[in-house]
Amino acid sequence: MKHKSTIGNLPVYKPGKPVEEVKKELGLSEVIKLASNENPYGSSALVKDAIQAELANLSIYPDGSAGELTADLAVHLGVQKDQIIFGAGSDEIIALIARAFFVSGDETIMADQTFSVYKSNADIEGAASIEVPLVDGTHDLEGMLSKVSSKTKIIWVCNPNNPTGTIITEKELVSFMERVPSHVMVVLDEAYYEFVTDESYPETIPMLEKYSNLVILRTFSKIYGLASLRIGYGIASSEVISLINQVREPFNTTRFGQVAARAALQDQDFVKDCRDKNRQGVTYLQSEFDRLGLHYFPSQGNFILVQIGRPAAEMFDILLRQGIIIRSGFQVYPDYIRVSVGTPEQNQAFIKALEHALTPERSEV
Repeated sequence: MKHKSTIGNLPVYKPGKPVEEVKKELGLSEVIKLASNENPYGSSALVKDAIQAELANLSIYPDGSAGELTADLAVHLGVQKDQIIFGAGSDEIIALIARAFFVSGDETIMADQTFSVYKSNADIEGAASIEVPLVDGTHDLEGMLSKVSSKTKIIWVCNPNNPTGTIITEKELVSFMERVPSHVMVVLDEAYYEFVTDESYPETIPMLEKYSNLVILRTFSKIYGLASLRIGYGIASSEVISLINQVREPFNTTRFGQVAARAALQDQDFVKDCRDKNRQGVTYLQSEFDRLGLHYFPSQGNFILVQIGRPAAEMFDILLRQGIIIRSGFQVYPDYIRVSVGTPEQNQAFIKALEHALTPERSEV
């Protein structure tokens, strides 16, 4: 018996290829994964201690309101507790926003090459996605404003943008927010906020007082190194957070995620160290791309999108055979690959493999 579904044609999100699978498939003993923008330095030692202590509570449900974590994060950010919501990664917050605010026939605006989860969740809720082309890999805020209509519910802005790593500045964002109609929500995805070193990057938390239609997304998955524990968060007005909470499932974050995030917040020295090491890695990789004559988008994230002059899927396979996993499959940039910034040793191994792959007579070896 065939069952009809309204979501049958939706694309399925494809995560980075697992290291274990690559080792088994290709018979490799060492594999470097630079595909999912994970923190190569792991997480704070405080996190591991907190998780170890929490093992005694495996049989107990988590706090559905994440009360202690909410209190800690509110102090850290300088906001009220009722301005925060947690989810299983910021991905879940995106899904909850879509569920809470979209109805069939709504429109939503986003870049034509950005985090794919915005569009997939709009599709699920029956909202039409208006995709505005990036300009030099950067959000075209003027172009987005020109697409706003009476049907527009949400504008998504990923800053730094995934996969290009580019940013919009505080001046650009303020000018944009001043002109966005009050009935349109702006969701600012700052998953890579802690990696940014560019001084023109906006500090958005203070903007919440002025713009009641602004929602900020951040996560513990990236610089804090808690990707496996799936814990992200949203910050907005208490009214908006209350509405999102109405569609949130109970116990959507785990005891381990909550205690790990609390511990991670306490170790800002670890965050600073990772930011510094990441910037050194970005500088190294970009200088190597310059040496190889490859175009790339200057990145403020922990990844770089670089043009390799051949179909990205082909380069993915060539690098995979050398034990390097990168990310390909970007529709707007079919001959670009995205590489996460690793440790110095991992970055050097990637450049060596890439240089090998770019040599025609050697890439088939």
